[in-house]
Amino acid sequence: MPDKHLSSEFDAELGAISNRVMEMGGLVEAQLAQAMYALSHFSQETASQVLERELVVNRMELEIDRDLSGVIARRQPTARDLRLLIAVSKTIANLERVGDEAARIARTVQQLMKAGLSTRMRLPVADLAYEAELAMASLRKALDAFARLDTARALEVLKQDDQIDQEFDGLLRKLITYMMEDPRTISASIDLVFVAKAIERVGDHAKNLAEVIIYVVKGTDVRHAPMEAVEDAVR
Repeated sequence: MPDKHLSSEFDAELGAISNRVMEMGGLVEAQLAQAMYALSHFSQETASQVLERELVVNRMELEIDRDLSGVIARRQPTARDLRLLIAVSKTIANLERVGDEAARIARTVQQLMKAGLSTRMRLPVADLAYEAELAMASLRKALDAFARLDTARALEVLKQDDQIDQEFDGLLRKLITYMMEDPRTISASIDLVFVAKAIERVGDHAKNLAEVIIYVVKGTDVRHAPMEAVEDAVR
């Protein structure tokens, strides 16, 4: 009976931590969407909101990390439960970095506005928005896979990562073309290269989350493994 009581307490603590991770994920997702809105509409107010939200995300990471340490110290979990706690630690670290990328985009918006960039200037902002949609969809799917511990969904995230990378490469070529055709766009184009890279990193963090989920469920570390090996691990 006491073991059952302790087990239910442990499950409740894990559930509470998982809920906080999902809350943090939703916050980061909204932060990234706000950053892209700020870029598309050159909104100083929205860019400032993104930077304010970064403080909240950072605080949540510290709070969840503290709760994790407390659970490990009290419960001394083993096997899959310990893998799950390790996965949560890696997940919040990746989510915090997604928030950092959103903040980087917001600061770039502020920099572009300070430089007097006009929304009428011919630059591929719409292409950046599309790349961001792909990255956000990947992040959303990874968070859903985390909530359900769904390895099939995690595998989908890994397979979609190449599409985000290809979009980044295409944007890079387009921005180089703009700089060659109109030297006035050089400064702004360089800033947008960093935005495109920030979005591409969001996709990388979603991929990291997916790899963590497979590790929790299957006990197999699939980082740096070829896709065939990952598919075998998920089966």
